[in-house]
Amino acid sequence: MMALKYTLIALIKDILYLPVWWYTRGTVFIYKWLVNTSVSTWKQMGLAVWIKNLFVPMFQQYDWQGRIISFFMRLVQIIGRFIGFVIMFAIYLVIFLAWFILPAFAVYLFLQTTFNTYTPLI
Repeated sequence: MMALKYTLIALIKDILYLPVWWYTRGTVFIYKWLVNTSVSTWKQMGLAVWIKNLFVPMFQQYDWQGRIISFFMRLVQIIGRFIGFVIMFAIYLVIFLAWFILPAFAVYLFLQTTFNTYTPLI
């Protein structure tokens, strides 16, 4: 009986602590996830390497035709990869913002279904 009492007390404490955790430690956790994932995506796209080597000729073609082709090919790659990075970052940002909206939306749905007096006519 004592185990049940302590379990129920711990459960009630955890339920009451959830909103506090969600908007403090949980937010810090999700923010760190956002930063780490964004940095990882930037590195996976290799944008820094592409930008660094923008003016370096590809395949050791040091004539003017090779330099022009290399420049424009790398420029297209940089633009495409940057657009991909922006899209991924926007997805990460939506997830981060959903973190704040989700609890309020869950409470809204709970209250809506609990106190809904609407009875549909068949």
